[in-house]
Amino acid sequence: MYTGTTIFSQLMQQLPWHQFYSLVRRYRGDHKVKSFRCADHYRVMAFAQLTYRESLRDIEACLRAMRPKLFHMGIHSTVSRNNLSNANEKRDWRIYAEFAQVLIDHARRLYADEDFGVDLDATVYALDSTTIDLCLSLFPWAYFRRAKGAVKLHALLDLRGPIPTFIRVTHGLVHDINILDEIIPEPGAYYVMDRAYIDYSRLYILHQSLAYFVTRAKRNSCFRRLYSRPVDKTCGLRCDQTVVLTGIRTSKAYPEKFRRICYYDEELKKRLVFMTNNFLLPAYTITQIFKCRWQIEIFFKWIKQHLRIKSFYGTSPNAVKTQIWTAISVYVLVAIVRKQLKISLDLYTILQILSLTLFEKVPLDQLLMDFDYKLMEPENGNQLLIHGL
Repeated sequence: MYTGTTIFSQLMQQLPWHQFYSLVRRYRGDHKVKSFRCADHYRVMAFAQLTYRESLRDIEACLRAMRPKLFHMGIHSTVSRNNLSNANEKRDWRIYAEFAQVLIDHARRLYADEDFGVDLDATVYALDSTTIDLCLSLFPWAYFRRAKGAVKLHALLDLRGPIPTFIRVTHGLVHDINILDEIIPEPGAYYVMDRAYIDYSRLYILHQSLAYFVTRAKRNSCFRRLYSRPVDKTCGLRCDQTVVLTGIRTSKAYPEKFRRICYYDEELKKRLVFMTNNFLLPAYTITQIFKCRWQIEIFFKWIKQHLRIKSFYGTSPNAVKTQIWTAISVYVLVAIVRKQLKISLDLYTILQILSLTLFEKVPLDQLLMDFDYKLMEPENGNQLLIHGL
């Protein structure tokens, strides 16, 4: 019989706590705090994400029911709604944001050799954002529409994994284009974006940084074709052109040549036009790179469905950002555990198993092992009769 630590404790042991405590000291997270320190706060918030708790009252009730086991889970303080609410309001959200970035850096190294669907020896990033709706009466600082509040979650996703490498939580009114100013271009990397990110001056900065962009072209783009390359129309390609912009402002913002590729998608019955500054890859490979952008949309959909980031335990900006960053760190932690233990289960299944077994004392690798259950049938179908005395 296994008499070790609980599943929750084994998960928490995977975290680099020395780096967490370093961040706590940097931002004075435990300054004048006598109980319920940042480490306890993080553990409780991680527990709430893993078990999908609905409210502060829900968290308090569940943990108090398991009070004898809290010490062995690493929670050394009394968990109450008041303690948790105050921590969400006052503990600097940057502690949890930078700690999530530490986990992201570790996860990227583990997933560096993953295949994302295109045979390409380069790093490919997908950039996009999602809007998280908020109740304007509860979050008046997050004004977005006349009767609606919102924040935006911007993410740059490494398609090998997929692991978010850059995340920003902003006001809902912040335009997607502005996020390009915060990204440090990586030479040789590919940045896949939709039309919302087209700003020719910013794209030119990517080009000058020796990075590649792949995006859909705007319908009203004014350009002049310089020459065309032959294409294989049987795979959906319609044209592969080298063009320059002819608009008064756009030609000054992006004075170099770029590549325009037209592709017809048989499944969508739709004509798609792409633009890129890469002239070396085959045209069909460019279209496949853009197709992989759907992974970031799946990432946003996944975390909204399976993590607690659509309803919040606090109403201040600090509480909202703390909860979002805790959710991201839990997502990355589960991805790290999955890779380190070589588990074949998907993240959704792992989360479902963990949500029901956090207080169990079972080895983590044994719990997440992918068994192939089969019905045990007797070789002889005839049942023996049992005669009474």
